[in-house]
Amino acid sequence: MNRLPVPVSPYGPFAGLALHVHDLTIRGHHAETLLAADEAEAVTQLLGDRRTYRVSRLGRMYALSSLGRLDEALAIAEELVSDPAELSGPRATDAKIMADTAEVLIHLGRIDDGLHYVARAMAVLDVVPRKGLRYFSAMSSLGEAARGAELFELADHAMRLCVESFDSPDDLYRSAAELTHAETWLEWALRLEQVGRTEEAAALVDKSGAVLQYWVDHGIDAPVGAALLAVCHAKSGRIAEAFALVDVLLLEMREAGQQHEARLLHLAHGLALRATGQWRAARREFRAALELSVLRSQRLLFQYELAITAVQEFPGDATQAALESLRSHVEALWQLRLDRRTMLRQAYRRVELEAARTTADLAATSDALTGLGNRRMFDRRIDTVADGGSLLLIDVDRFKDINDRFSHGVGDRVLGEIAAVLRSHCRHDEVAIRFGGDEFAMFLTTGEDEARQIAERIRRVILARDWSTIAPGLTVTLSMGLAAWRRGERGRDLYDRADAHLYVAKRAGRNQLAAA
Repeated sequence: MNRLPVPVSPYGPFAGLALHVHDLTIRGHHAETLLAADEAEAVTQLLGDRRTYRVSRLGRMYALSSLGRLDEALAIAEELVSDPAELSGPRATDAKIMADTAEVLIHLGRIDDGLHYVARAMAVLDVVPRKGLRYFSAMSSLGEAARGAELFELADHAMRLCVESFDSPDDLYRSAAELTHAETWLEWALRLEQVGRTEEAAALVDKSGAVLQYWVDHGIDAPVGAALLAVCHAKSGRIAEAFALVDVLLLEMREAGQQHEARLLHLAHGLALRATGQWRAARREFRAALELSVLRSQRLLFQYELAITAVQEFPGDATQAALESLRSHVEALWQLRLDRRTMLRQAYRRVELEAARTTADLAATSDALTGLGNRRMFDRRIDTVADGGSLLLIDVDRFKDINDRFSHGVGDRVLGEIAAVLRSHCRHDEVAIRFGGDEFAMFLTTGEDEARQIAERIRRVILARDWSTIAPGLTVTLSMGLAAWRRGERGRDLYDRADAHLYVAKRAGRNQLAAA
């Protein structure tokens, strides 16, 4: 059957569908994101494009989280991280899944679980290339997760690396990263202001405003950027400019269901109104923002602004006492933020120790020449073959002759090439083993009929390979014995049946598969 020519992409053959979903999320068009995700997921499921489907699901999760639909976002996160096959793609994409999951867990108050995923994502991103869209996307998600936990120092570092991952200053993704970085600075400033560190807060507001003004002036299509700029204007005393942005955008964002942008615009409007002595109107705006809040940190921000407004409008012991009580609560939460930094360091150390143990275990169960599993791994797996699984044993035909005629170096290259072919035919939870010498095994999760097809594909690939590129006159063939597991059968009995079939293939002339 003829196939349509499809551009190759690390995100799947129909990546444009999912990238459109992500373009909408980074611009803040979250309601439109969900519609685009519906289309992308329906098409990619129909076409069997699992990679693009996964990328679209991530975009949907981000939009749901931004809209405050955290339970729905968590359901997608758990779907992605609970299936080990989902965490078997490019490592930066795996890190993004973990960071996005961390953000949702943190917003739901599951801080320990969230910080564990943050630490896992950090460990992966420490060792991947620091350029390109995958790294950008993963590091952006790490920054969002860190910001959700109020780990602003980590969020700042993550977003700086995110910005640096793109060279072009006009790139859509670079602009999105800078807007998110600016939002991180502004949120950090608001929290610093609450704990009395006003000079640091003002400096961050100025940095944020400069970046936001640059991109708004360059016409970037991101309503969240303009909303954030309105807050910066209100905080830095540029009241007329804050009012102008609010007048243009607030009603539009409310009608479009853009709650995040509307919440920021209500904040900017309230700050500007309070600066001009319009206390009642300012309280109305802060309450409107409070109604749109979905996270505890957001609600606390507007409760604090309401308390400040009350003190200014109705000076006295009662309002001052209410403000002081709220400040005590804010300072206690700030201390918890500092405790989270310690918790994250501990989680990261645990991840490092787990990785070290995994590396040691992998070294103990890996064949040094080919990187496949070794006899120790075979012994671990042989008694775990379950219903529907099969064992395939493989010998290289006349391998001793290859070593004698062409050298042991050529023989080692042959083994490495065969190992690569076996590895490429392993699906999730399937393992290829090298016993030693020229003997290999594969634990397949399929029944006999499909296992036969896999074995024949491997045999034909080896037969068709141009081995003369390694040594002129070299040819390589394989003999194979296959046995499908029978209910109640012991692992050793399964091995004996596959081994008997292997010798049938050899006696019948080699370069063939024998099975029951």
